[in-house]
Amino acid sequence: MKSLNRFFSALLLSLAATSLFAQQKVTIPIETGRNALVLQTDKNNRLNIVYFGRKLTQPGEYASVPGQYRQDDGNAGIYASPYTPSGTVSLSEPAIRVTHADGNTSLELLYQSHEVQQLNDNVTQTIIRLKDPVYPVEVTLFYKVYRKENVVEQWSTIRHQEKAPIVMHKYASANLYFAAGQYHLTHYHGGWAREMNPETTQLKAGILSLDSKLGTRANLFQPPTFQLSFNKPATEDEGEVLLGTLGWSGNFKIDFEVDSYDNLRLIAGINPHASEYPLEPGKEFKTPSFLFTYSDKGKGEASRNLHDWARKYRVLEGEGSRLTLLNNWEATYFDFDETKLTGLFADGKKLGVDLFLLDDGWFGNKYPRNGDNAGLGDWKENAKKLPHGIGYLVKEAQKAGVKFGIWVEPEMVNPKSELYEKHPDWVIRQPERPEHYFRNQLVLDLSNPQVQDFVFGILDDLFTKNPDLAFIKWDCNAVIYNAQSEYLKKTKQAESKLYVDYVFGLYKVLDRLRAKYPKVPMMLCSGGGGRVDYEALKYFTEFWPSDNTDPLERVFLQWEYSYFFPAITHCDHVTDWGKQPLKFRTDVAMMGKMGYDIVVSHLSPDDLKFSQQSVETYKSISDVVWHGDLYRLVNPRENDFASLMFVNKQKTRSVVFNYLVSNRYGAGSKIPVKFGGLDPARKYSVKEINLYPGKRSAIASESVFTGDFLMTAGFNPVVNNGRTSVILELNEVK
Repeated sequence: MKSLNRFFSALLLSLAATSLFAQQKVTIPIETGRNALVLQTDKNNRLNIVYFGRKLTQPGEYASVPGQYRQDDGNAGIYASPYTPSGTVSLSEPAIRVTHADGNTSLELLYQSHEVQQLNDNVTQTIIRLKDPVYPVEVTLFYKVYRKENVVEQWSTIRHQEKAPIVMHKYASANLYFAAGQYHLTHYHGGWAREMNPETTQLKAGILSLDSKLGTRANLFQPPTFQLSFNKPATEDEGEVLLGTLGWSGNFKIDFEVDSYDNLRLIAGINPHASEYPLEPGKEFKTPSFLFTYSDKGKGEASRNLHDWARKYRVLEGEGSRLTLLNNWEATYFDFDETKLTGLFADGKKLGVDLFLLDDGWFGNKYPRNGDNAGLGDWKENAKKLPHGIGYLVKEAQKAGVKFGIWVEPEMVNPKSELYEKHPDWVIRQPERPEHYFRNQLVLDLSNPQVQDFVFGILDDLFTKNPDLAFIKWDCNAVIYNAQSEYLKKTKQAESKLYVDYVFGLYKVLDRLRAKYPKVPMMLCSGGGGRVDYEALKYFTEFWPSDNTDPLERVFLQWEYSYFFPAITHCDHVTDWGKQPLKFRTDVAMMGKMGYDIVVSHLSPDDLKFSQQSVETYKSISDVVWHGDLYRLVNPRENDFASLMFVNKQKTRSVVFNYLVSNRYGAGSKIPVKFGGLDPARKYSVKEINLYPGKRSAIASESVFTGDFLMTAGFNPVVNNGRTSVILELNEVK
């Protein structure tokens, strides 16, 4: 009874104190260059989202938007909150749910204040403070706006001053609210070697959730990325669409709830599954970033927004260059020695690449790494394979004229390893349960500071001993089974923190690594695309989209990834997978950061000549691919062929990639392809590049057309069964 009296008396005091706010509604417009998210307080001083879409020319009119809706029946509770609390008058899925120190499970969040910080001429940050009127719990909402790129980065912080810890059961990053006639969600699913399969669903009443409970490589079955179209499915160039993605390398949950008014609530953040998180008094919990961009001109513009933002503000060296490489994995797998590797160095130089990458299998002595069932965790060179160590290989590669990089998987361990024998307490496992393995391995407990030191030490030792080491491929293959942390148990911490603290531990390691080695290129790999997000990409220059390197499959994979991640981040390798000719395989790899996984000595003279030519051609066009604007022209899921183009920012140069994706009779480009992104008033030469030796183009050399002609009438690349891959280069003619 005392607790109840305390609740009501505090509530009355708070309402009296905030009556001034209630008399005058506060309107908070959060604007990019073209779009707006608008929040406004109501009569109870609760904050609501009242507008989302193209920004108005007169900001003062935002305050009038709520009056145009006739949806409030008086019994709605909290629907449009930018951070919906649980346990009071909310009838909807909450963004936050807590248990207070006294056991109470209710939470109310009222507006306190806000401020807008101008971080530079392009970036502003709006900070909104919300507070419970009864309990000393505060939530602060952050909206970081990148004006030119029309991108918003959103997160929240939670803190309190209660006498003992509170328990957070759910703690989302973002809570958005949309009013439209229809909602069409495109999300992705798959598995190993079959990532990024799109599926479009019209959202109806109820909740649809995207989530992961895998712990590590959380994107294996479903990534935290999506397209949300309003009123009708958006196309490349038409329609209203939001592209969203969560920057978090662990378990995530994104809820889409169509409410009783047919409006849509979106809640995105860390998955609360098995992750109740205690928060000490005075401590602050920061949620991961949710990133989104909105366009009323289709998916193409929205993705270009994200690409521009990512290259400039998030991806490591996003506006820089990348190394071409030759990887030994598909050439040797685990079967190699110094002699075989040094021979491959010479092949790399002959091919013309910048770097040789040594993949899995170089370590382990008591338990040699001759397969994926032993040695992982024992990061000492295998004395039989590499008697002179990594340092010798680095020097031999340099003598051959290429740089040297190396593969690691530092978060994992094989039970058949010295590390497992010495430190079973470092392994995520439940001793009472039979061990269950993913690729014959288990996950190390990165919530443990000792394990963090060990993982950092693996990389630091490699760089300390080999300062000329030029590249790291960081892999992560296993998921978490039998989740239990011996460290959290021994230190009497809540074991439900494991899934979250694992990711925080990973970021601590990567922060230390980048503080000491800020510029070394690193590939983010996770058995393919199992860990691709914009928090991880703060530390990595690129990612491995899939272990499926079949070039036909890659046309589709890379197409879908391209909505969210710029081409400079895609590692696309030429391999022996698939039935397509070498030219097709090479041209597909050119759409991102090209590399090779082949045995150069097995190439025919013409194949070698073509490959050498291709490396040079790629270097000549890579700047346009890496930093240009992407236009998807012909969708391979809807046509016999795929076509897409990159245009540099000056609109003086472009590269157009075209691929046959059907083997049916007569398949190909029967009609012209309408290009995009060019200046209609300028003239452009069009020529085919990267022809196989001895082949002639079906396209007239140096044809010249206006940009208007190429974008309105179009140009036929002549794709057919005899020309399955065609690359066109456009240059301005003055």
